[in-house]
Amino acid sequence: MICALASSVCFGAASVLQAMGARATTPGTGGGVDIALMWRVLRQWRYLAGLCADGLGFVLQIVALRTLPIYVVGAALAASLAVTAVIASRVLRVRLSRVEWTAVGVVCAGLALLALASGKEGHEEGPGWLPWALLASAFGVLLLGVVGGRLPAKPRALVLGLGAGFGFGVVEVAVRLIDAIDLADPVWYALLVGGGAAFVLLTSALQRGSVTTATAGAVLGETVGPAIIGVVWLGDTTREGLGWLAVTGFAIAVAGSLTLARFGEPPETEGRPTETGPATRAGAGAEGAGAGGAGTGSAPGPASGPGHDHGTGPDRGQDGS
Repeated sequence: MICALASSVCFGAASVLQAMGARATTPGTGGGVDIALMWRVLRQWRYLAGLCADGLGFVLQIVALRTLPIYVVGAALAASLAVTAVIASRVLRVRLSRVEWTAVGVVCAGLALLALASGKEGHEEGPGWLPWALLASAFGVLLLGVVGGRLPAKPRALVLGLGAGFGFGVVEVAVRLIDAIDLADPVWYALLVGGGAAFVLLTSALQRGSVTTATAGAVLGETVGPAIIGVVWLGDTTREGLGWLAVTGFAIAVAGSLTLARFGEPPETEGRPTETGPATRAGAGAEGAGAGGAGTGSAPGPASGPGHDHGTGPDRGQDGS
């Protein structure tokens, strides 16, 4: 549990560091992905520190997935939005409403219930078709991205966000199934394709649609499916008689995270009139920085708050296309 929570803290802190780095960078002049801007952002020590925090968070996530039920790790990772919100309120001077502070407390309460009720990690390998189903799901995420990218703005953000969440969910389950390096094992390809597709879809969703909607979709896609797979096929359990408490804690933690979903809003660079907030874990990479010049990247920004759009101004859930 310590590794899962530490991973959440790393992802949340990374979002704020990347926001600070992106805001200190001279904005680009074109739309879309600005390669020159990406290079400038990568020369910001805060942004590089954020990338290092992301890397450490991923390592801790892997350790947590190998020792805890997937439903616990998924809820903890969703809680990175609460970490981002708290840090942004101090470092970036983001104003959180009473509802948002309540949501932070709700997330903490949900995780506490999960910690009390969670049992041991399952050691079952699952049915023989599960690795191939994961690989098919990973390619399905790519297909979902092609279809979702052609939808109108509002449904597009939700579909792409959900698709990204499904991709990250594939990664979570794949990590549990991997026993050794075996290039003949479809799980490895599922992990690579699922993770890559998820990153592309979430970046596209953050650039071209409502960030709040996209982030909420990603949180749902990343937590619910893998939790069910872990319980049904991989042997994840709760403590005897506390199944109801685990379900309650999981639901509370995810619901609180969804309330904080707007902290996935990409940042505006300095000199821009509108403030936005820190990016989610998945969108906080170089893609977010590259799009920052157009106000569409996935890197974090000042006013919103893996994991959003908490601004000192009104909620920005607008179409970024």
